[in-house]
Amino acid sequence: MSRRTPPTPPHPVVRCAVYTRKSSEEGLEQEFNSLDAQRESAEAYIASQKGEGWVCLPERYDDGGYTGGNIERPAVQRLLADIEAGRIDCVVVYKVDRLSRSLMDFARMMETFDKHKVSFVSVTQQFNTTQSMGRLTLNILLSFAQFEREIISERTRDKIAAARRKGKWAGGKPILGYDLVDSKLVVNESEACRVREIFALYVRLESIGRTVEALRERGWRAKQWTTRDERPVGGQEITKAYLHRLLTNVAYLGKVRYHEQVFDGEHAAIVDADLWRRAQAILTENGRTGGTEVMNKHGALLKGVLRCGACDKPMTHVFTEKPGGKLYRYYTCFTAQSRGYHACPSKSLPAQQIEDFVVERIKALGRDRELVTMILDHAQSQDRERVEVLEGELATIEREMKWLASETRHLAGANGAGTERLAEVTDRTSTVEARAREVREEMDTINRRLIGRDQVEAGASAFDPLWHSLSTRERTSLVRLIVRRVEYNGGKGEISMTFHPETEWLAVEVAR
Repeated sequence: MSRRTPPTPPHPVVRCAVYTRKSSEEGLEQEFNSLDAQRESAEAYIASQKGEGWVCLPERYDDGGYTGGNIERPAVQRLLADIEAGRIDCVVVYKVDRLSRSLMDFARMMETFDKHKVSFVSVTQQFNTTQSMGRLTLNILLSFAQFEREIISERTRDKIAAARRKGKWAGGKPILGYDLVDSKLVVNESEACRVREIFALYVRLESIGRTVEALRERGWRAKQWTTRDERPVGGQEITKAYLHRLLTNVAYLGKVRYHEQVFDGEHAAIVDADLWRRAQAILTENGRTGGTEVMNKHGALLKGVLRCGACDKPMTHVFTEKPGGKLYRYYTCFTAQSRGYHACPSKSLPAQQIEDFVVERIKALGRDRELVTMILDHAQSQDRERVEVLEGELATIEREMKWLASETRHLAGANGAGTERLAEVTDRTSTVEARAREVREEMDTINRRLIGRDQVEAGASAFDPLWHSLSTRERTSLVRLIVRRVEYNGGKGEISMTFHPETEWLAVEVAR
């Protein structure tokens, strides 16, 4: 009597997920790309293990254009979520470094795999993670993968540093005013005129916020360009952050920056050095004060100007609000405020009292004959400087108008092609012509302005109505223009005022 061999029990089903990754997006648009090749190899391996119950899940976990240096990748996050949900038994990759190039990240993922009893297989590197030798082999391979990634990063950084030292553009998004041609910055004349006008506008308005508003009123937007796959990018509204980056970008001076170092660039400058320096000075000043309108809403006229003469510390503006909404303002010595009122004889003084004193001294200067002559000379010098700035802006505008006229003729003769571009050029021409009229009118006004000694003296008598018509920002700007420093010494009961260098000889000391 023959014995029947008992049937072999079927292997349990092993649900296999294939993960693929490529660091760059280059070549992903091809019909059969690197991700497809990795998946095909993994599927072939899974098919060879069919007798062990392996099946390939249809879900694709593909990360195209993502680095292996971290796990902030959409497909990896979906993979880990499905593992925690119990949908996967095995993760298959073409090579270990496709899953991760970071030893620490990989260790965390292995903990997740072990916790949910998920095995890990590399098609080209045979090992079993359920055994200690397999885990050792895996960690060795991963250490080399991380080492390779760090070497590549170091080489890339060194290459960028060397390129910047030679003044070359080392990659990144195109910036307004330039086009990228063969990896080099080439001046886009239409945009370059706009960049120069943005700098001039900021110098005139002295405010990031107001400049952004003015640019939005003109309909100006950020740099727009087309990618290699003909996809339009950029063109968003100009924000405060974008404008600040533009105003501080040394590329507009024909230079390149690498960390804290600045090198002469291969590309041409757009903004002249004088306009650049004036813009940086205003940015620096606004950075210290936070912007007069924003940080000075309670009308601290001497904020940043008033100091304690006893301990040479700034006197800060403080206020208290009583029932009924009445506001009481004071200037308090920093030493007294931080270490106690006994630490400084100046302590504090009413804000309105010291501010009125300073304003009266400024008003009294108008009756000084010698000062009248100095003010006249200074005013005329400022007028000349302003005319030079306007002449430079007008020259820039006229160059842009010539370019726009040439562009209009070219598009008009294109037999209907480029209609949309022609409309843009026409709108821009109207905007530029309007600005040209504004500049010429301002130049005419300055040139007609005849400032004489009698007019300056008469201005002193009209100081009060003028002062009351100014905003807080304008009053503060006027005081800062004339007064460099005000010192209050509470121990001696004295106030001293120091004027700016051009009026330094007017420094006075007045006993209270």
